[in-house]
Amino acid sequence: MSVTVQQLVDANAESLQFRWIAGRRGADRLLGTGGSAPADLIGYLNLIHPARVHVFGRAETEYYGRLEPARRSAILGDLVAGHPPAIIVTEGIVPDPELVALAEADGLPLLSSPQEAANVIDLLRYWLAKATADSTSMHGVFMDVLGMGVLISGESGLGKSELALELISRGHGLVADDVVDFRRIAPHAIEGRSPPLLRNMLEVRGLGLLDIRAIFGETSMRPKMKLKLIVHLVRTSTMENEYQRMPLEALTQDVLGLPVRKVVIPVAAGRNIAVLTEAAVRSTVLSLRGIDTMGDFIARQNRLIRDSEG
Repeated sequence: MSVTVQQLVDANAESLQFRWIAGRRGADRLLGTGGSAPADLIGYLNLIHPARVHVFGRAETEYYGRLEPARRSAILGDLVAGHPPAIIVTEGIVPDPELVALAEADGLPLLSSPQEAANVIDLLRYWLAKATADSTSMHGVFMDVLGMGVLISGESGLGKSELALELISRGHGLVADDVVDFRRIAPHAIEGRSPPLLRNMLEVRGLGLLDIRAIFGETSMRPKMKLKLIVHLVRTSTMENEYQRMPLEALTQDVLGLPVRKVVIPVAAGRNIAVLTEAAVRSTVLSLRGIDTMGDFIARQNRLIRDSEG
């Protein structure tokens, strides 16, 4: 995902007190193309990294001031020729008039902030890590079950919302219903949230939209959770035709490039799906702790076979 310089300025205007100096017509220049890490998107002035946002701090300015005029002009020429997204001058430093003129002529955003350079870089790297993370939206109900982020998925009409309502009544928390926005926030972490329009809402057939926060209270809602498990509801016929009753290896589903553990539960009259979901979560917790129930069972079976043969 990419963001523009204008989005960066708007999102951090209050904390960094940005002010435009020149190049406002380049406000739509992009950051975050090519899957670059935040550390590569912004940093101190370094011509080796032409595509980053360059930050002029006190040390860079003092070094620049010691150079001969011809060398200064050469550095500024190389800087602008690299077509960076933006340049930020920090600590109340007044930029070189030649830099201002070049930035205005090239449409290169030139910004100032009274904050220290290190603070500007740290804050913007943190913001960029979130703003440029891979994201996707998925259909289902996302919940906090026993402290684990669980996405309940499945065909329409199988009772996903009714299951969510039952889990909420048992003390678990709702994150999002119908549409869940997922974002990869770390190499091995995916975070899910509700779109603002659907926040606190759960649609149940026959009842319509329910305001879960108003009905069950503040503790029934979670603003976000990390996705750890997918509980996929299927019809009994689908389970028989497409899935193994006792899979030898744990199922997973790819979400934003990460394998997420998946449990398939057939829906049938008389089955307590809420209890089964809680059991699936508890089993997942054990597996994350290194306990392999199926592996232990197979090993026990093999021992019995060897003993009977001996």
